[in-house]
Amino acid sequence: MRRPSPSSRARHRSSRHRSSPTRPSRLRSCPAFLVAALLLTGCASLAPDRGDSRGAGPVEAVAAGGPPGQRAAAEHRGVDAARALVPAEIPGLGPETRADLPEDSNQAVVATGRSRNSNRTTVVVYERDPVTGWQVAAGPWPAHNGLRGWTDDHDAGDRRSPIGVFGLTDAGGELRDPGARLPYDRSSDYAISGTGFEDEPLAGSFDYVVAINYNRRPGHTPRHLGRPLGEEKGGGIWIHVDHGGPTQGCVSVARPRMKELLRLLDPGKRPVVVMGDRASLAR
Repeated sequence: MRRPSPSSRARHRSSRHRSSPTRPSRLRSCPAFLVAALLLTGCASLAPDRGDSRGAGPVEAVAAGGPPGQRAAAEHRGVDAARALVPAEIPGLGPETRADLPEDSNQAVVATGRSRNSNRTTVVVYERDPVTGWQVAAGPWPAHNGLRGWTDDHDAGDRRSPIGVFGLTDAGGELRDPGARLPYDRSSDYAISGTGFEDEPLAGSFDYVVAINYNRRPGHTPRHLGRPLGEEKGGGIWIHVDHGGPTQGCVSVARPRMKELLRLLDPGKRPVVVMGDRASLAR
């Protein structure tokens, strides 16, 4: 019998190589982020190669080159898993505002004004989880701010609330401590009378207050009159009980919400208030 020539054997091997199905590389067909997600969830190795994808789950379908529908579903879940690993930011805050958040602060009261000249605000309390990031702890609550809105350069008597990120370290009020975690100063000096800008009674507005650390010395009662920036830059900016109208520059929320806030604010979490109109906070 005549033996095939070396050249014909080479052609036969080449033809056989082209006609046989190529076995996919499982790690090349599995996206890098999916491998990372598997390692993070304790799946340190992929399932054994079964030779085909029949009966395989979505992850194995990707690794074994399974049907396109299964591959797409698994890849989509892999993307969701990767996104879930990114800690959440506080919605509505732009890069400049986020940069002003202290690194050691894990609690933020965000007061977002409707517009630069509006005295209506929404307050939401956030807490930062080391894994999932910033999460809502309370709110949203309707609130008021300064009569004329917001300013980047607050002056005494301008009837605008200062924009910025400020510490929350001290609380007080005319009424008994409702369970505040911050140091609480009870005094009859918080009593107030008269009417507001819309002729609403002001009585009880300072039953509960949290001092905002704008132009004040932290560690003193909200009543302390120290003004590091000078008297002309104003002061006495608080979160207090809402009286049903605009404020001189403070942020005010309903009485039940004020008591809830006092019980929430934890000095161990270095609480801050992030306050300003929507456009300014988005910068």
